[in-house]
Amino acid sequence: MSHPAGPKTLEALNKFVLERVINEDPVTHSLSLLGTFPSPDSTDAQSRVLAIIRIEKTALDVTAAPLLFSPDGSGLVQRAQLEGSTDIYSWLFGWLGEGRESDLKINVICPATDVHVRKYSRQQFVMVSETPELYEKVVKPYIAAFPSSRTQWVENILNGTSEQNKLLHSSSEFIILPDMKWDLKTLSSLYLVAIAQDRTIRSLRDLRKRHVPMLQRIRDAAAHIVQEKYGLGKGSLRSYIHYQPSYYHFHVHIVNVNHVGFVGMSVGQAHLLDDVISLANDGPGIYERVTLTYSLGDQHGLNDLTLKATI
Repeated sequence: MSHPAGPKTLEALNKFVLERVINEDPVTHSLSLLGTFPSPDSTDAQSRVLAIIRIEKTALDVTAAPLLFSPDGSGLVQRAQLEGSTDIYSWLFGWLGEGRESDLKINVICPATDVHVRKYSRQQFVMVSETPELYEKVVKPYIAAFPSSRTQWVENILNGTSEQNKLLHSSSEFIILPDMKWDLKTLSSLYLVAIAQDRTIRSLRDLRKRHVPMLQRIRDAAAHIVQEKYGLGKGSLRSYIHYQPSYYHFHVHIVNVNHVGFVGMSVGQAHLLDDVISLANDGPGIYERVTLTYSLGDQHGLNDLTLKATI
């Protein structure tokens, strides 16, 4: 039997009969499909050969950037739909043509500050070992100096002026809602966020033993939500806390355990919630006394401050 050549035309591709999806990768935005094509070595119309088709969204072409949006409506993005907004942040789905699934998740920051520009620019990273002394001398004053406007979008959610239709849990201690990076439909890339009501907890460094019950309730509420709403069972979540965080109001990232590979989960930034609960419960003020090592981009506001303090 000769080895059949793969399909070379759309007409040939359309003869593919899907059996099942054998892999879905939200990191590479790809699907692997198992199915069959008609056998080229048989005249029997029922004779089929097994095949796998892997479909992956292509990378965005940097040269297409000037063509994405146009005042006269001739840009590559033909349609957009608002998904949500709070303060300076908005996120939309975009289509490159009609009759398609949404091609793009579009996040907008407007007005953007120099801090945002630095955050979203390409960066080189260095490792910082933050001792308790370095935290008290440099990092804590840096956090304290942040203007309240930087977290106004969080306040808008907590005080009920935005995103209320998306809340999955709300209590006097914390809320849980979908993260703006999730498309709200792909379960393998499920991404929720829990935000504490307590404004005095700015980061991991502020956690004390008295906060352990709240952390446990966040863990339990997240597990209940994904079981009841999304059908995901025990062990399906990876929950973690960033240090340094992207904004200084305490929050917990809650993602599908199969959603791996992006920077936010890397060693030197993500601290697993269960580990944090265990450490915080182990003794008084562990996060006051421990040295925390993390990666810091050269555009981060702390970069020069920490380097100068350690020279």
